[in-house]
Formats: sequence, C-alpha cells, structure tokens
Amino acid sequence: MTERVDHRVRDDRSPLDPAVLAGAESFARSWATAVIGSSYVPMTRAEVAQHLQDLTEMLVEALFASPFRTAPGYEIGSRLVDAHFTGTDTLGRTIQLLGDDLLAELGSAGDERLQSRLAALQGALSAGYARALRERTLAEQEAIRAAVLDARDQAEAMLRASEARFRAMFTEAAIGIGIADIDGRILDVNQALQDMLGFSVEEMRQYNVRDLMHPEDAGSVWRLYDQLIAGECDHYRAEKRFHRADGEQVWTHLTLSLVRDDHGEPQYQVAMIEDVTDRHLLQNRLRYQALHDPLTGLPNRALFLERLGRVFNNRGKHLRAGLCYLDLDGFKVINDSLGHDIGDQLLVEVGRRLDHSVSGEGKLVARMGGDEFVILVEGSTGEQDIVDVADRVLTELEAPIRIAGHELSVSASIGIVERQLSGTTSADLMRDADITLYWAKADGKARWALYDPERNAREVARFTLSATMPRALERGEFYVEYQPLVRLEDSTVVGVEALVRWQHPEFGRLAPDRFIELAEETGLIVPLGRWVLRKACEEARRWLVEFGDAAPFVSVNLAVRQSRDPELVRDVKRILDECALPPHHLQLELTESAIMGTADEPLEALRALCDMGVRIAIDDFGTGYSNLAYLKHLPVHELKIAGSFMEGLRAETEEDPVDSQIVATLVQLAHALSLGVTAEGVETPAQAARLLRLGCDTGQGWFFARPGPPEDIDSLLRGDL
Repeated sequence: MTERVDHRVRDDRSPLDPAVLAGAESFARSWATAVIGSSYVPMTRAEVAQHLQDLTEMLVEALFASPFRTAPGYEIGSRLVDAHFTGTDTLGRTIQLLGDDLLAELGSAGDERLQSRLAALQGALSAGYARALRERTLAEQEAIRAAVLDARDQAEAMLRASEARFRAMFTEAAIGIGIADIDGRILDVNQALQDMLGFSVEEMRQYNVRDLMHPEDAGSVWRLYDQLIAGECDHYRAEKRFHRADGEQVWTHLTLSLVRDDHGEPQYQVAMIEDVTDRHLLQNRLRYQALHDPLTGLPNRALFLERLGRVFNNRGKHLRAGLCYLDLDGFKVINDSLGHDIGDQLLVEVGRRLDHSVSGEGKLVARMGGDEFVILVEGSTGEQDIVDVADRVLTELEAPIRIAGHELSVSASIGIVERQLSGTTSADLMRDADITLYWAKADGKARWALYDPERNAREVARFTLSATMPRALERGEFYVEYQPLVRLEDSTVVGVEALVRWQHPEFGRLAPDRFIELAEETGLIVPLGRWVLRKACEEARRWLVEFGDAAPFVSVNLAVRQSRDPELVRDVKRILDECALPPHHLQLELTESAIMGTADEPLEALRALCDMGVRIAIDDFGTGYSNLAYLKHLPVHELKIAGSFMEGLRAETEEDPVDSQIVATLVQLAHALSLGVTAEGVETPAQAARLLRLGCDTGQGWFFARPGPPEDIDSLLRGDL
C-alpha cells in the first residue's frame, strides 16, 4: 500500500497576536519533544518541529476563532496520522500536553471559555485521529487478509517475502493485533496489544477469546462473534471493554475479521484493537457537563427532560408520575442586595437540601435554571405522595442558611401535578406544573398549590378573552346598554348610565365583571372606554334632538387607567364637539377609591373636565376609604351610594336600622357639600320610598328598569312603559 502525506497547512489564516504566536511556538517545541521517538516518522527532527508548529498555529487559530468550530481539531488529528504519528503513546501525550500546557503557554490558563473550547478541540482531535487511524488500520487489515489468502498461491520465495512484510506490519502496527484459531485459542498478539492489556505473549496464549468477555459487554458483541466463527459474516466492529493485568479497564474499538482457507471455511480470526479510553473518558466528561448544572451539581434541564421522556416511554412500568415545580421566593432581592456570589452559594445550599430531603429511588431533583428547581417522582400512587414531598421540601427550607456572615431565610412556592401517564404527555405535565407554580406564588408564596383543572379552565378562558379582546373591538363585538337614573320625587328619568357588554362568539353575552379587569391589565380599557364614551354621547345627542329639555344626561364609567390618560380631556372635548353634545349632558363616574387616590396630574384633568361643564360622580360611595376633608375640594357633582347599603332597606315590612342610618348619614354629608345623591341597587317600591324619605335625589336599579338597548330608554321618555 502506498500513501502520500501532505504536510502543508493552508496559508489563508488570519495572523496571530505576537504574544500568542510566541506561546504557540513554545508549545510546539514542547510537543515535538514529547512525541519524537514515540512513532516512526519519515521526517527529520527539524521537519517534525516545523510540522507540529504549523498544526499548533492551526489549533490556536481555531481556539480564538469566532465563530468557534471544532473542525480544525478533527483535521489536526487526521494530519497526525497522515504524518505517521501513530505510536502507542503519541495521542495520549498529545492530549495530555494540550490540556496541561497550551493555555498556560498562551497566557490564558484561567479563561473558562478557552478551557471549554480546548476540551471540545481535544475531543475533535481525538475523533479525527481515531478515524484516520481506523481507516488506515482497515486498509492494513485488508492487506493482511489479502496476504493470508494469496500466500498459498505464491512461490516459496514470495511466501517468505509476504511473511516478512506481514511480520513487520504485525510487529510495528500502532494498534493492537491478535490472532486466534476458529476455536478461540489465542495464537499470537503484537507488542501494541501486550502494552495495551499488560499481558505478555505467553500469558495471552493461555487465554481463549471467550475468557476476555467483560460482564458489562453488550449482548450484541458476542452474538456477532458467534455469527463470525460460524462463517455467517466476515467481520464486525464494536465498542468493548477489556480488563488489564493490573485490574484497570481499557475501552477499545474492536474490529474482528475472519480468515478463510482455500475452501472458504473459517480458519483464523484476526482482531484489530484500538485503545479509545481517553476519548471515552472525554466523551463521558463532556456528557456529564452537558447534563448537569455546573453550580449545584444537580441534573440540569436537559437531563430532567430526558428522564421525563423515558418515564413516558416506559408507561408499562410506571402508571403514574408527579412533579413538584419549585421557585424560591424573594431570591432576586437577595441577589440584588447581597450580590450574585451570595446568591450562588444560596442556590448551592438549597440544591443540597433538596437532594438530601428527596433522595431515593424513582425520584430526581434537577435545577431548571435561575432559582427554579423541579422534582420528578416516578411511580406515584396518588396526589398525597407528591404533597408529602412538597411538605418535606418546605420543612427542609425553614432553617436559616448562613452564608458569609449573613443569616438568610428562604422559602419556596411549589406547583404540584400528579396524574396517570396515559392520556397525557410530558409537555402537558410540565405546562400544568408551571401554571400551578404561579398559582402558589399568587396565593401568597411559601406554600404549595395543587393543579386544579377547573381553575385552569377558568384561567384559559381568561387568557382567551384577553387575547381576543383587541380584535373584538375592531369586529364590533362590544355594545352598550343603558339603565335609567330616576328622580325619586316624581319618577322622572333624568339620566342614564351607559354599561358596556361583550357579545363573545364563543362565550356568549359577557357582563363587564368578566372583561373590564382584563381590559385594565392589557391597556385596552383606554380605547374601549373612548369607544363607549363616543357611543353614549351619540345616543345622548339623539335623545337631546328628539326630546329636548326632557332628554337625560348620559353617565359613563371612567376606569382608573383612563383617568390617568394624558389625552383624556382632549378626547372628551373632541367627542363632545363631534357629537354636538352640551358638556352638562355628560357625567363621568369614578369609583371612590380611584378618585380619592388620584394623583395631582389626573386630578387636574378632572378639574379641567369640570370647568368644561362635564359632571363628575363618585361611584360606589361608602365602600372605599373616604377622606372627608379632601372630598370637599374635589371637582365632584354627584355621589352614588353603593348598592350594598340598599339591602337592609329592601324588605317590605321593616328596614335595617344600621343601613338606614348609614344611608342617611351619607345623604346628609353629600347635601352638606352641595352634591346630588343617587342610590344604586333599588329593587322594591318600599326601598324607593325609604330612600326618598332619607333624602336621596335619584335612584337606579331593577325597580325602575333593567339595563337595555337605547330603544327602552326611548319608551321610558315617551311614557310608553
């Protein structure tokens, strides 16, 4: 076999920093010193040094490259084999030297990012080296096999020459080679295999191939072996462990081939054994780093999801499973006030306590990121199993944690999900646990919450409303109903309150209590309130044109967020102007708590509206925190007493003296401030009569009329009802 080795290195690389280049040159010299003599290389010492210098520069360039790629490491490994650096110690010395000296020579020994990159390049170099060596070995193996088969047909001289070539290749091969007969008796092994396993030729000849079985060998390895010696296949490859003479284990890449006689019958078996222990350990180390949290040492999100996936794939073994999704309460405050170092140490201690309190077969504690942890319980028997785990965790976290002179108290909120595995997925389990965690947070923290499908359905419906609300306004799904405000003295309709409704295509007719809070949260309350104001003013203008002086004013609820909208005054003025509605025909209602807590800037807006002629009313008066001294300075025209005070006045026979006294006091207060009084929630004639006796000016409620379309107000104004 003839092969040509190309020692050239591409010359289009970007120049290296002089200091880095000096370090690379120093490392290359150390590299050359370490590997010269470990392999037979057809180069002079100077050529070896230059070749390794080029490879070092290539490696350093890859180390600092952006974006980072491992392909140069793979190429370097291949070039080492191409240049015949294939001695039994060459790769090991190279990998060790790279890990021990390269970053130090480059002046970057403490750079974790470069350490991570170097580890990846080491793995790629090993992979490239192993692949090139394996390809070369396979070629050599084929040559051996051809030599064995062709030997019988050659002349005696050619036979001796062939034997000499085979012996040279067998003896000098960089990987272990062993020959055994078809019964498995070992006939010969080369020096590389002796060094690899620590046995001499004589000791190896005392073994049968089956004596080299490892208790943890995959069953497929020996099934393939049985097929090979039976002549059913000519070769196979496998990863296999061997015991060394000193008791240690060595990981190898085994290629076993069958040599047949002239009649095609199995005669010998030839094993090519490549030591891949370093590569295997490196792969295990990289896998561990990829699947474990570097701070706490707990399994990370990737390993947790892998384990959870296995649980769902083996549903026959476990019929149920549970999750505790845990988040530390107030961790951000600790991080921001005491620093991330204290926060990291706190997370380490929390991880240790969780692992200690939940350890056991079928349980896994993992850190999902930040201050979130998750506990998986396989084979649970019911919700109580997971509740017990959550209680143990909360108890374990009660003891203060001492870190750097600080005594820190930490608590956690936990979302609990436990269910049968059939009919659900791992994604469903994670989603519901996450949702339940936020329920625990919202319910007061330092507690657990159990997943409730009914509550979740309500939350989903709430989210659906929130998500569809913006388009609903565009599609015209909102409409306005009106409820009259009646003067108690003569039952005259003096005003109407505009009440927005939502005709949802899925949930049907929705009252304001289903969506106003969502509108506040999403900010849609401002455009929605503006739309309601315009619709109400348009109707008020129509009533003014049709009924003249008998036309009622229209009262529109104003949300807190609307009152703080800097465009409020301009919007009201523009709508009044466009509708040609006199300002005194519009009343804006704010709740007591909202108007009492109003800051100076929104209060100026209310004063501007009042100066414009718009009426201002306090809705649900008596249920908030009234500052009576402040009340007389507010730009208010009307107080609407909350309906909760009306219940004691509803009975036909007798009234509640407490409610009666409260209403009387509120009426006296309002009249003392020259404010009108409207009673809400009027439902019976007796109630209306008592409110008139107590001095209320107007009433509103089902006794007079339920909220309805504007046509109902038309009928009231015409006296048709």
